[in-house]
Amino acid sequence: MRPETLAYDRDCGLAITKRDTSPGGQEIMSKQFDVAVLGTGLMGVPMARNLLKSGLSVTAWNRTLDKAKPLVAEGATVTDTAALAIADADIIVTMLSDGYATGALLADAAFCEHLKPGMIWIDMSSAKPEHAREQSAQLARMGISHLDAPVSGGTRGAEAATLAIMVGGDKDVLEQVKPILSAMGQPVHVGPSGSGQLCKLANQTIVAVTISAVAEATLLAQQGGADPMALRSALKGGFADSVILQQHGERMSEGNFAPGGLCKFQLKDLDNTLEEARSLGIELPNTQSVRDRFKYLIDEMAGAELDHSALYLELKKRNKMS
Repeated sequence: MRPETLAYDRDCGLAITKRDTSPGGQEIMSKQFDVAVLGTGLMGVPMARNLLKSGLSVTAWNRTLDKAKPLVAEGATVTDTAALAIADADIIVTMLSDGYATGALLADAAFCEHLKPGMIWIDMSSAKPEHAREQSAQLARMGISHLDAPVSGGTRGAEAATLAIMVGGDKDVLEQVKPILSAMGQPVHVGPSGSGQLCKLANQTIVAVTISAVAEATLLAQQGGADPMALRSALKGGFADSVILQQHGERMSEGNFAPGGLCKFQLKDLDNTLEEARSLGIELPNTQSVRDRFKYLIDEMAGAELDHSALYLELKKRNKMS
């Protein structure tokens, strides 16, 4: 018998399939896949919702329980503790604030009692590459496979199941759980353990610097008398076009900074990027500059809980316009 793999069945959705390789053998559907989703915040809820839509059995947990409860109406089981959430799980999906939050679970004896050899842990949180590597090694000693699979695409991507998913770890493990990740977006294997987090840091560098550029372009257009909406339409399809220009440029011109991607998490990612850069002996001047601006926005303008497009507010204050 080869290892269990995932398959899709019209009646029971994503499930484990055992393949019998003996003469005359056939595929035998053994059971539906049970997934524990730990962390149901702005991103975790729509991600869990898409797993449910794909036919998976989902048990959810969140530190603030009320954030997980809406999933009950859609077929999920919600538990009071993370330990109970993973008790019957085959797959653990974590979408937590950072690697420290994931590490706190692994330091909890009651939680670890429910970890079983053969489980696969997919950490979709944004964390330091070193945390991913350390946690992968710790879980490997327990017979548990680990993938670091952070995402990009924000809440809209989470809702539409179009997230970019950067996967570090064993490629064979990714193949086993690819249907699960594909229910949430587009998974791409980017290298060994920690590589997913490294690519997420690269992603966040591009996002933050581009937000800064879009903010400057939007302010320039507005102050010069051009219509920012017309600007975005005029640039659509050209070299300057991007999701950030279209989505966050609209937020900036409308003054809508209700959170999608939080400023405090953008700052955390930029701090992690710069720490990783220092360890590699390289300088990232644009990243450092935009990091300092997010720090000011959070510390001096109470912007921690705003969408990261609110860097536009920092730019306006810099220009004595607020």
